[in-house]
Amino acid sequence: MKLSQTGMGTTKLNNIDEMYPGQSILLQTGQLVQYGAGLFGYNTVPLLVRRKVEQIIVETLNKYGCVEVLLPTLQPDTIWKNSGRYEHYTQDGTMLITESNKGTFCLAPTGEEAMLEFAREKLKSYKNLPVTYYQIGEKYRNEIRTRGYLLRGKAFPMLDAYSFDKDEEGLGKSYENVRKAFLEIFEKIGLKVIPIVADNGAMGGKKSEEFMLISEQGEDKILYDETTGIGLNTEILEREDYEQYLKDEYGIEDISNFKEIRTMELGHIFQLGTRYSEMMNGKYISQEGKETLYYMGCYGIGVSRTVAALYEQCLINDPKWGPCGFVLPYNIAPFKLQIIPKVEDEAKMDLAERIADKIKVVGAEAIIDDRENISIGAKIKDAKILGTPYIVVVGDKMEGDILEIEDTKTGEKTQITIDNVFEFFMKKVLNY
Repeated sequence: MKLSQTGMGTTKLNNIDEMYPGQSILLQTGQLVQYGAGLFGYNTVPLLVRRKVEQIIVETLNKYGCVEVLLPTLQPDTIWKNSGRYEHYTQDGTMLITESNKGTFCLAPTGEEAMLEFAREKLKSYKNLPVTYYQIGEKYRNEIRTRGYLLRGKAFPMLDAYSFDKDEEGLGKSYENVRKAFLEIFEKIGLKVIPIVADNGAMGGKKSEEFMLISEQGEDKILYDETTGIGLNTEILEREDYEQYLKDEYGIEDISNFKEIRTMELGHIFQLGTRYSEMMNGKYISQEGKETLYYMGCYGIGVSRTVAALYEQCLINDPKWGPCGFVLPYNIAPFKLQIIPKVEDEAKMDLAERIADKIKVVGAEAIIDDRENISIGAKIKDAKILGTPYIVVVGDKMEGDILEIEDTKTGEKTQITIDNVFEFFMKKVLNY
């Protein structure tokens, strides 16, 4: 790919947001485009990062036996009235409504109603259970507090999954299965999250956990015990029975050593039980021939939140220049190598193409900085803004067929021949 195709020009960073420096850089460099409060468009590189995150989610959930579906985001108001939640979401202004001569439609803020409608059509017998359906799609919430850029938007991609089981025991097994999958997903992305005890709140149900990333950029505060690695959402303490609840459900008897820290919430899982099945008449025919309510679990990952957290974590904070770019994990970075050739030299441009072709064979994409009238030094700075793990300059200082590849994370430079580029990146691929 050619860098000129992304529309990126020379970059001068100003007025970096102290709370969200990573996303501030993305906006200043045109990698994110803001259309309004909480509404963002993605340029090429962050979009491809988002696609990598989504790919990891899909591959991991499939590995754990979950089944991918895709449900409409625009939904008739009737399914929300059937669940009894239409009035709640419309009165508080969360749900966006559109009307036509064909009726009233809602842009879904969450997926319980649509998924139950789907399940009632597909899961009519005990033989169809258990199953966990999931989808990655857009959600819409008329957020009043659109702070934190991608962390709290009005339109955002989300992974939402729902398990359907015959009984409470089965629900517990499905819950643990998805919990393990979520931990693996975040580990693959490179984010060290901690599952914490949470309050079910408006979702209802018996048990709930949030997946939190410890971060000063987070808008959440939790209680955390560093010794045990156990965390609690502070909302849990508002329960009158919180001590007994923590003891019975999580085996936590003493929280005197817990300290308050700031975090980002990236995921949330719930044991819903039969609450939504009762609301929407979600039933299957049991082995005994009786209509029986589904036992449901609900599981979500904020995809855009995860992308935002990744960029904040991968930030380059230079002692002299301050926040000035990113080093994306190798398995997440869309382009593994940024090639900076002498543009006016046709032979150097041809060589850049050859290098890109060589590493493409091993599945490592390269991006060629073909922009004119921009210095090599400026291009190297821009390479770090794109988060490319490796940079190579194809210029006048090259000696014969020797290339000098720079690791943008460590600054380490490795000299290799053009013919050995393939082997260099093959080793990187094998490490992931």
